[in-house]
Parts: sequence; C-alpha cells; structure tokens
Amino acid sequence: MSHQQIEVQIMGQSYLLGCPEGGQAQLLAAVDKVDQAMCKVRDAGKIKARDRIAVLAALNLAFENVNAEDDTEAAPANSSAATALNQDAVAPSELQRLDQLLKKLDQALQQDGQLI
Repeated sequence: MSHQQIEVQIMGQSYLLGCPEGGQAQLLAAVDKVDQAMCKVRDAGKIKARDRIAVLAALNLAFENVNAEDDTEAAPANSSAATALNQDAVAPSELQRLDQLLKKLDQALQQDGQLI
C-alpha cells in the first residue's frame, strides 16, 4: 500500500503527515477532531505548552471514545441490525486510530523545536 504526505494544520501549526492511499478523508477528520480538542484546551487559558495541550486533548478524546464504547455496550438487545453493525464497526478501530494519531503527533512535536 502506497503512502502520500499531506500537510495539515493543528492549532495553527503546520504538520506533514504520512497518509495511506485512500485514507485522506479519515486522517483529515481525525486532524479536525484533534485541532478542535487542542484549541478547546488552549482557549480554556490555563495551559500554554503545546505538548501539555496535546496530552490533555488526547485524554479528552480518549475519554469521549471510552464513554461512547460504554454506551455501545449498554445498547438494548433489540436494537436494529444496522445499528449493531455500525457499533461493531466503529468501536474497535477508534482507539487504534487515536493511538496512531497520537504517535504521529508525538513525532511531529518532537521534530518541532519550537514548543511553546
């Protein structure tokens, strides 16, 4: 599988990320979630260091994901087949995607010698 590189913006900072072919829409959606989460932490005004903002944003996203998984597991047994398929398809891969994105973000932050 070939990879392409795409440039993205997270909290006003440019990052060049590797992206598998056909995965651009998913990566951009993940970047958007991370950007929104980091901007929310930054805008709260208590934390200024970009690496700490990234960690707190990641924890917030992971917490939301775990809560979503808990809600999925607590769904009533008589839910529709489409809902069940959707729940099964989403829950297992989200943590893996978050973990991969966090690793990419960590790598980018390590290379970015301009942490706030």
